[in-house]
Amino acid sequence: MPEVEGETVLVELEAEAGVATLTLNRPDALNALTVPMKQDLLAALRRVERDTSIRAVILTGAGRAFCAGQDLRERLEPGAAPLGVEVRERYNPIIRAMRGLPKPIVGAINGVAAGAGASLAMACDVRIASDAASFALAFGRVGLVPDSGATWFLPRIVGAARAAELALLNDPVSAEDALRIGLVGRVVPAAELATEARGVAARLAAGAPKAIALTKRALNAAWTHDLDAALEYEAHLQDLAGRTKDHAEGMAAFMDKRPPRFTGE
Repeated sequence: MPEVEGETVLVELEAEAGVATLTLNRPDALNALTVPMKQDLLAALRRVERDTSIRAVILTGAGRAFCAGQDLRERLEPGAAPLGVEVRERYNPIIRAMRGLPKPIVGAINGVAAGAGASLAMACDVRIASDAASFALAFGRVGLVPDSGATWFLPRIVGAARAAELALLNDPVSAEDALRIGLVGRVVPAAELATEARGVAARLAAGAPKAIALTKRALNAAWTHDLDAALEYEAHLQDLAGRTKDHAEGMAAFMDKRPPRFTGE
């Protein structure tokens, strides 16, 4: 049974498979984000980072939505933090934690991903959408600016022209169109999403953890490196990977014509 991380985020740990599933759990509110939910999600991310038995993470939503973004009703409550404070102190740490997590995150986008919910989806390493999913930045509908990394991720994922259209016009994007423009890597029937995401996460968990972590680091750095810097950084990371026991095991398995057994050492 899933454990509860502060009630709004379910955490299911499959130590034997090396997979953790984090489920945003406010289905009646389309998993809209409140302050407690953001705190719970950050705590869950830090928990799976510390857990050495976990090698891959799935992020999904309960019910019919992935995440509808900020809970706007919360913004109307007395004492709500100024938006700049909320973004800096609540949202940005989550995005940094996701991108800095040395374990791959599979986004299982089961329904609508809007506003900051779309940003959460974009911060995942691999994105798989249900055919019932949709994406929308939606910030402009309430007179706001895309945040939580949306203006950084979107041009890099879909290109500048398409990003400008999505950010300025706020039009929803269907799962099929998300696949066409490269916002997701694959689309599957809704009934198959959990199985597909679990299969991808299990494949990632079976890989060499340090090599995967270094690969994620290289992909993050590539956005700000020129070619020469990227080449040098690859050489540096390859030197680190080449010294691991997992590399030796991979070479031995290749020579023996057997599957490798990576331990993360």
